Amino acid sequence: MSAVHYDSYTEARAHFKDLLDAAEHGRVATVRRDSATTAVVEVERLRGFLASIVPSRAQVVAEAGGWSVFIPGLPVAADGASFDEAISEMIDALREYAEDWQDRLLDAPGHRDNWGLVQLVSLSDDDQLRAWLVGTGQ
Repeated sequence: MSAVHYDSYTEARAHFKDLLDAAEHGRVATVRRDSATTAVVEVERLRGFLASIVPSRAQVVAEAGGWSVFIPGLPVAADGASFDEAISEMIDALREYAEDWQDRLLDAPGHRDNWGLVQLVSLSDDDQLRAWLVGTGQ
């Protein structure tokens, strides 16, 4: 099976299994609707790719008997009594930001370019986000 392209959602719906099979195998799988073409990508493949190209840039600072975590350029920060607690709080803060982005920030100047980060956060479990934040893997 090679790439699959469907020129309408009706055509894609009729070949939905083929569309999903192609995506799961890493093949190009697209659906066209009106003037937009949408790619279908298997979640772990997309999440792994995003983790490799979206740097966390998280800064962790020991201060006042605890730890603070922030990501420059994002309105996201967290504190904790321990390093692990601060990272856990940052994961929660990232999840809240991703929800806010989906609800109201996706078209806001200064936020619209955070699409990749929001996708990464939304597609990752807590362990995957922890590894991304501290730079121990994808």
